[in-house]
Order: sequence, then C-alpha cells, then structure tokens
Amino acid sequence: MVTDTVEFDRKAGKSRWLIVICGMLINLALGAVFAYSILIVHFKTTFEELYGISLSATESQLPFITALFVFSLTMPLMGKYIEKHGPRLIVIIGGILVGLGWFASSYARDVLTLVFFYGVIVGIGLGIAYNAPIVTSGKWFPEKRGLAVGLTVLGFGLSAAIVGPLIDFLSSSIGFLNALRVLGILFIAWICMCAIPLKFPPPGRTSNTGSYSATSLKANQGAPRDFMRHEMIRTRTFVGLWLCYTIGTLAGLMAIGVAKLVGLEVAQRAGIPVSEASAMLTLLVIPFAVSNGLGRPIFGWMTDKIGPRNTAILSFGLIFTSSILMSMFPSSLTLYAIVFMILWMNLGGWLAIAPASTARFFGMKDYARNYGLVFTAYGVGAILGNLLAGQAKDIFGSYIAVFPYIAFLALIGIIIATTIRPF
Repeated sequence: MVTDTVEFDRKAGKSRWLIVICGMLINLALGAVFAYSILIVHFKTTFEELYGISLSATESQLPFITALFVFSLTMPLMGKYIEKHGPRLIVIIGGILVGLGWFASSYARDVLTLVFFYGVIVGIGLGIAYNAPIVTSGKWFPEKRGLAVGLTVLGFGLSAAIVGPLIDFLSSSIGFLNALRVLGILFIAWICMCAIPLKFPPPGRTSNTGSYSATSLKANQGAPRDFMRHEMIRTRTFVGLWLCYTIGTLAGLMAIGVAKLVGLEVAQRAGIPVSEASAMLTLLVIPFAVSNGLGRPIFGWMTDKIGPRNTAILSFGLIFTSSILMSMFPSSLTLYAIVFMILWMNLGGWLAIAPASTARFFGMKDYARNYGLVFTAYGVGAILGNLLAGQAKDIFGSYIAVFPYIAFLALIGIIIATTIRPF
C-alpha cells in the first residue's frame, strides 16, 4: 500500500500544480548532467595541471556516457519502489546520491575514478530520482498528462543553460574543485527541499473538481485496460515505441555530445578563426538548452492533442529535414544553430512523448515499471549516438558526416511510428 497520499478536496486543483512545479525544480538539479561538455573542459585542465594526465577524446566522454547508461539501467528497477514507498522518499534518496557524486568527483585523480564518481554514482542517483516526479504528475493530471509531464521534465532540459555558466562562474571565483563541492551540497539541499510536497493523489481522483469525466478520461488515457510490465513487453506497440524512443534520443544525445565540435568544423569551413568561434559556440549552449527544455511541454501538449503516433512522425520529420540541411550546407553557422536547436528540442520532446505514450497505451496501474522499461531506450540511444558520431569522425574525418545516417534513421523512425496504434 502507498502511504504517501493526500486527502483530496477542492483546493487540490491548485495544489496539484505545485507538484508539477516541484518536479520541474527537481529536474533542474538532476539535468545538470547535461552540462558535462563544460565540466569536461575544466576536468581536462585540472588533470593536466595538477596530476600530469592528458585525457584522450574517448576517455573524456566515458564519464558522460556511463552516467547516461547507468541512469537508463537504474530507472526501470525503481518502479515498484516508487509505488510502494511514494515519490518523496525515492527522490530524496536519489538526490543525495546525485549530490554526493558531484561532491566526490572533486577528488577524482584519474578518468576511471571520475567514471565511478560521476558516471556510476550520479547515474544511479538520476535513475532513482528521475521517474518519481513524472509518475506523480501523471497521476495528478490524467486529463492533461502530456502537458503535465512535459512541464515536469522542463527543468531537465533547461538545466545546462543555468548550471553551465554557474560552473564557469564558481570555478573562476573559488576554483573548479571547490565549485564541484559547492554544487554537490547545493543539489542535495535543493532536491530534498523540492521533494517534500510530492504526494500521490487518492485513488479515483481525476480532476480539479474532485470527479472525472468518463468520456474525457477515456479519450486522454487511451488504454482500454491497465497492462502489467510482463504483459506490455509482449505487445507490438511496446516494441514500436521503444524503437522510436531509441532513434529519437540517439539523434538528440548525439547533438548534445558533439554540438561544439560540429560548430568548430562549420566555423573552419566558413573561414572563421577558432579563437573567434569558440566563445560564440559556448554561448549557443544557452539557446540549445532552452530549446531542449521547451521541447518537453510543446511535444507533451501535442501528444495530448494529436496523439503519440502523429507527434512521433512530426518529430522524425523535423530530425530528417534538419539532418539533410546540415549535410547540404556544412559551412553555414546560422543553419548550424537552427539545426542544433531543432535536434536538442526533439530530444526534450521525446522525454515527454515517451512517458505520455506509455501511460496512454498501457495505463497507469503499473506505469512506473512500464515507463522504466521503455526508458532503457534512452541509454541505448546515448551509446549508439555517441559511437556513431565518433565513428564518422574517425572514418570520414568529420563529425558532419554523421548527419546522412541520422536522416536515414529518422526515415526508419517515421515508418515504425506509423505502426504504433492504441489497443
């Protein structure tokens, strides 16, 4: 039995928005993992200056890839614990681990230690905490689930735009290693404080008036019955959704991993000196991150309005078009900025499409475990996207060479998306 519930009255119509806001703020701290491209610059400098260690390009990416992979493996295991113990306790435990991982990373003396502190510990913390606010928002807003989930995970996408500059500011003020320690403590306090209001609604509560409209609820939930996880994995809809989620996150996480590297290639082709382009490309992380964050409520809202299948097709259409344009005009910085804003936005979009689709297709009874399993596609996408970009660079000498392959995968995504149908 879940004990972390609240008695519903008419005031709950307002209080349920507090759940969404707190979830958004929690994700603002959890999403700091996406500021890794700024972190690693400081880590490389610190390792070289203090310990005489020079990190290769592959070694530099290992902590980030590990964090995302461990994140995706841990989350499916947490579903039953979220339902059993409630979201508040689960988020607090995960938040403490995330903060400890950041704090401990300041004591890393080599890449393997950093992989453990930042990749494993932070990754486990993310996997524990991430799904609980999503599940909670989904339960409070069955009639607007896509929008509620999109707003909840908005902070995860916006985080890099805030935490990235904060890392640079603290590093210049108190030193990079002290900055990691301050951020670790800050994340623990922030997440634990924002977790306090998280509670599940009582069974049967479905609107801000205390009662559901049966017609509206059926239209928005979509699932004729609740599927348990072992039932869900036997359906073609699950396979299609998982594959679409993999392709969507593959394209987005690839764009996050090589954003500045591609920008430097574009600047070089355009005849712009690296010294001039570097600072501008760093600043572009802010609109990229904002696009990532806004993609979540936008695509969540579209999932509510036009359905998961049509929203997925639209997403893959945007990925295909932007990838083709990047391949055709590899020396345009303006187009580069637009393309990467689209790709970052679509990553955020899939972090709203997938959870809302899971609820619509398979119901809410076993939602935490169901979406946890669907989310493993995120980890696979993280690994494949970064490996694909790396191989393109190694084989063809250019990161831009990866975009025709991304376009091809987007076409496959469109075909798969057409087969996703509610039961």
